Amino acid sequence: MTDAMIKISREEGLKALYSGIWPAVLRQATYGTIKFGTYYTLKSVASEHGLLVDPDTGTERVWGNILCAAASGAISSAIANPTDVLKVRMQVHGKGTQQQSLWACFYDIYKYEGVRGLWRGVCPTAQRAVAIASVELPVYDFCKLQLMGMFGDHVANHFVSSFIASLGSAIASTPIDVVRTRLMNQKPVTVVNGMVTAATTQKLYTGSIDCALQTVRNEGFLALYKGFIPTWVRMGPWNVIFFITYEQLKKY
Repeated sequence: MTDAMIKISREEGLKALYSGIWPAVLRQATYGTIKFGTYYTLKSVASEHGLLVDPDTGTERVWGNILCAAASGAISSAIANPTDVLKVRMQVHGKGTQQQSLWACFYDIYKYEGVRGLWRGVCPTAQRAVAIASVELPVYDFCKLQLMGMFGDHVANHFVSSFIASLGSAIASTPIDVVRTRLMNQKPVTVVNGMVTAATTQKLYTGSIDCALQTVRNEGFLALYKGFIPTWVRMGPWNVIFFITYEQLKKY
């Protein structure tokens, strides 16, 4: 990760480290909002129908939390998939390639690949979101509840709970993230001087399972965890900032 940051900064400038920042912001504004809103709404509905809380123990059922989280992750990621495709495409544009704005990248994908191009990789994206949400949200709620006696409903509790949740979600999601990124980066066409031509490389993968199998066969099982450290480094601060901010805003 450090070597990649140094080389990108040296060859393309510090600005290159923020390639795809606007679709990333747009994605969080849509995906994050829908995910958390849907999760807590589903929990409220399940609780009203007596499905969430165990009457014998008075605690929330783990499977109820996981189902609510999985549903919210799948729904939100499917809706926000075009922003993910834009982010990946803009991030892989290195030095010597045509740098595009958010709207120019969106227009090119739509023009040359159609609507399907904007939803390329939607299945692994939804699978990744389900894995993340199914671990992240229930783990956060569980840790927060267990730490109430020690920290109370304060920032320290939210910090520790969100940090633990981010580790679990990074472990669960990295293999799917590797598959998703490789599928999204496949282009069926190339554009040279405004002219559409056949892709310069053959389509490598036919789907999520094929991509995972080829990756393991050619590079070994650990290849599915390429980028784990930067994934956790990204998820850790994101979760901490989000949950602390969320919990503080809830008080108002």
